[in-house]
Amino acid sequence: MKTEIIKTTDVHWKEKVKHLGEIIRNGGLVAFPTETVYGLGGNGLNPEASKKIYAAKGRPSDNPLILHVSSQEEVSRLVEDITPLEKKLMDAFWPGPLTIVFPKKDIVPDETSGGLKTVAIRCPALKATREWIKECGVPIAGPSANISGRPSPTTAESVLHDMNGRINAIIDGGATDIGLESTIVSARSGKIVIYRPGGITREMLSAYGEVEVDKGLASPNMHPLAPGMKYRHYAPTAPLTVYVGDTEKVEQTILSFAEKKDKTYGYFVSEEMAALLPKDAVVFSWGKRSSQKEMAHRLFSGLLYFNAHPVDAIIGEGTSMDGLGLAIMNRLTKASGYHIIVESTQDREYLHYSVH
Repeated sequence: MKTEIIKTTDVHWKEKVKHLGEIIRNGGLVAFPTETVYGLGGNGLNPEASKKIYAAKGRPSDNPLILHVSSQEEVSRLVEDITPLEKKLMDAFWPGPLTIVFPKKDIVPDETSGGLKTVAIRCPALKATREWIKECGVPIAGPSANISGRPSPTTAESVLHDMNGRINAIIDGGATDIGLESTIVSARSGKIVIYRPGGITREMLSAYGEVEVDKGLASPNMHPLAPGMKYRHYAPTAPLTVYVGDTEKVEQTILSFAEKKDKTYGYFVSEEMAALLPKDAVVFSWGKRSSQKEMAHRLFSGLLYFNAHPVDAIIGEGTSMDGLGLAIMNRLTKASGYHIIVESTQDREYLHYSVH
């Protein structure tokens, strides 16, 4: 199979959208850009298309897929009902990086929902992507467009690296804006439960009701209640250990690895930490400590950097758990196989994620 690449800036985009819609209606797969990461799209109402998505990713079929729609109006045909709180969240954050888990209608096949009686739905912010979804005439099932377990792609080039020859086409919309997958919530029983943190933070959600972070986020052995909750994700080739807590203690610990000669270490750290490391060290800086937005944006490209610049082990510097930090630390926890080292027990919330 030859994988086409079609840019959203193509002067013939309107015509290309029709072609891309036909691919989906005929059961094919198309990778597509969103404001979060690139998705791997197929007809979410076609069991065989969902099976093709799992096969292309090498992903277990009990891990549910997110359905992408072009507008709120498309949701009612897919779900049993919409609560007032769910409607408030859609009005506030759609189009955007919020995924909501609803009880599904039978029109959504088990192959898409991972065997669950619920379905996760979102409306992406990128206008070109919504135009394409509307042209398809069906909701698009779309996990991240990477081989399962690898860092999620934030550029079309990264998608091509994993999916060339596995899928029919890639829509190239440039680099993604946020760089982390969407926030996944449920909004039943009068409260908001975060199953996967993302660009819509718990602080933002708290304006609309009581917010609770699902305890399953900290467990590697939970049943998947929503997409992206199960199995090791985002992992670079080399093992990753992430240090968090007191800044001075974290700096001292990370610098101690620069003195070791037992193996080649890579460093996934802030600009401030990078400035302290030897000039010949293999370093990827995720930005200033004060900018979680920059860290989120560069997170997956940083993990992929160490696949292109091989090392024996990666030493990472984490961030706080407020704002985007909850989402960032969730991804680093999974990327490290739950190997988070807390340098200060004052940060109690970190302890739910740590392995010492």
